[in-house]
Amino acid sequence: MALTSAAVATFAVAGCTTTVGDGIASPVATVASSAEQSSKAAGLPQRPNELALNGVDPCSLLTSAQLDQLTVNSKPRQVADSANGADGPSCTFDVDKAQPYYAYGITAVTNADLEAWLTGNRRKNSMTTVDLSVEGFPALKYFRQNTDPTDCQTLVGVAHGQTLEVQAAPISEGAFTQGQLCELATKAATFAVQTLKAK
Repeated sequence: MALTSAAVATFAVAGCTTTVGDGIASPVATVASSAEQSSKAAGLPQRPNELALNGVDPCSLLTSAQLDQLTVNSKPRQVADSANGADGPSCTFDVDKAQPYYAYGITAVTNADLEAWLTGNRRKNSMTTVDLSVEGFPALKYFRQNTDPTDCQTLVGVAHGQTLEVQAAPISEGAFTQGQLCELATKAATFAVQTLKAK
């Protein structure tokens, strides 16, 4: 089953309760004020090293074993540049062998620091950010609080001015909670960073 056009569009636009322990949902964080976002940006951990995304094919960032763990059953598909704007190359990974259907998207953002989503030109008051660490790198869960979840992104600051964006989006309606989507995105992001570190 191919990704619907609505789901493909989701990967080009940002847009999850947090989970604790074994997937137990915790209360959704409220949209933060400018001061809170600035404080959050200042508190992000330092990168352990630089993992540049220049020339990286996002479709190569999940190994066969990782794809199996994520239950991806289709060949990774590059997203047309026109659908992704100027951020960098993107790839879509479908999980559509059995219901519920969903997909992952990975974008190598080569023109923005992670802080851009907190205090810069990518900050949106309608979006919620939750800070975390992925493989020792500063990261954010980025999502829109919604009773009908549309997606969740895990953004990882892998290098100066560069961010690895990993998204989980449902294709089947009403199949996932926000927390589940964020959990999927963070798991895929962890795998992608592990692969990037090994390159």
